[in-house]
Amino acid sequence: MFIKIFLTIIFLAVMVGVGIYSHKQAKSVDGFVLGGRNVGPWLTAFAYGTSYFSAVVFVGYAGQFGWKYGLSSAWIGIGNAVIGSLLAWLLLGRRTKLMTQHIESRTMPDFFGTRYSSQNLRVVASIIAFVFLIPYTAGVYSGISRLFEMGFGIPYEYCVISMAAFTAVYVIFGGYKATAMNDFIQGIIMLFGIVTVIAAVLSTQGGLVNAVEKLASLPSDANPDVNGGFASWFGPDPWGLLGVVILTSVGTMGLPQMVGKFYSITDESAIRRGTIISTIFAFIIAGGCYFLGGFGRLYDPVINEATGKIAFDSIVPAMLVTLPDALIALVVLLVLSASMSTLASLVLTSSSTMTLDLIYRDKKSLPGEVEEGSIDDVVAERVERRKVVVMRVLIVFFIVISLMIALNPPTFIAQLMGISWGALAGAFLAPFMLGLYWRGVTKAAVWACFVWGVGLTVINMLMGNPINPINCGALAMLGGFPVVWITSLVSPKLTEKHVDKMFECYRK
Repeated sequence: MFIKIFLTIIFLAVMVGVGIYSHKQAKSVDGFVLGGRNVGPWLTAFAYGTSYFSAVVFVGYAGQFGWKYGLSSAWIGIGNAVIGSLLAWLLLGRRTKLMTQHIESRTMPDFFGTRYSSQNLRVVASIIAFVFLIPYTAGVYSGISRLFEMGFGIPYEYCVISMAAFTAVYVIFGGYKATAMNDFIQGIIMLFGIVTVIAAVLSTQGGLVNAVEKLASLPSDANPDVNGGFASWFGPDPWGLLGVVILTSVGTMGLPQMVGKFYSITDESAIRRGTIISTIFAFIIAGGCYFLGGFGRLYDPVINEATGKIAFDSIVPAMLVTLPDALIALVVLLVLSASMSTLASLVLTSSSTMTLDLIYRDKKSLPGEVEEGSIDDVVAERVERRKVVVMRVLIVFFIVISLMIALNPPTFIAQLMGISWGALAGAFLAPFMLGLYWRGVTKAAVWACFVWGVGLTVINMLMGNPINPINCGALAMLGGFPVVWITSLVSPKLTEKHVDKMFECYRK
């Protein structure tokens, strides 16, 4: 216990110290939200990866999908690396950096407002982002607290509140730069931790070969007379597995907290390096998490006494509880690192969106236009500082709301994330990605996709989830592309002058 407490205290002290160190760079809006748009490839790549993978993946997804699909769940991690990291950086990295800098966009709702010349789009997008980031944040709190409960024996409620408080401190002090620097430190811990934990878990099962043989001897849930499904290439339910791959891999390209990382990277050469770093990181972390979760059936499941069903969020903690204390301390730091980085990204994204796109919704001039009635430098600096103060207050507000949900979570972690990702990426992915490439996307098409993504997710939830939230989220994301394309073909186009100004950044 001394080792676990000692390492955790050091870890938390370093995180807070980095926040205090970065305080000077977080006094302006650009400094607080984007790190001055001058964050290098290593910090950006690790910030992207650590925001991607949290306790939701390590505890919720790895446990639930490892139980359902066995070793084939490792395909989810491979999809995360190839699609969610490599393809995302190749498709979005350069174009997002250039266009958002060209139109001086700081948030995804701001992008929608300027790119499609509609302040109403900006307002609605900010509300969607704020509302649906909350269940994701609650899922992260829940996941990390399950591990703390296992490792320290501390009641769940105290774990949730403590993690929220520490995350708030370093984000409020240091903004995005502190978050990125801490993400790098946390990413190193995650890389070392996941490799060590996998080796330790497999050793308790007699090594990799013996563990796979044990898994292959287990009968399928659907057909108890057939063995080997959990050790096969595509598992007992390939189509269900595909839905999870789509949700967790494609969805990243439409999430504000993920895409925002491309706003702040230094230049195009940094994007190329960041692509490689981010992909390798995802292969190790995501692949390792799901590979580990694939052996969950070799351990006795925890049964929820109230429902009589398997408590999926307790599968991974049950796998790890038998490890030596030193390794459990490493696991706690691993999940703490993954979760605090994601929490920091979520609360920063949410607070900046509410501040810049709702409370201080400035009317921006387009590139090349002269802004009328501009204010003097003293007043401008005062307004900038006021915005940063409001963002810091909203960080606390966002954390409190998420805490209230986390203290009484309505469903499994995986379902919380499915609802959040489905609505956000279903609404944002298609109009954002196509808006970077296709001049023909219309304002009506963006509205149609907002209604599609949020509407499908909410209606499915209100009807008691007749479509599994995971599959519903995947459907919302992919369905957004035909919705935007068809609506753009039949609705009024934006002016040629406006579109030319948006796309001139790619000709420079």
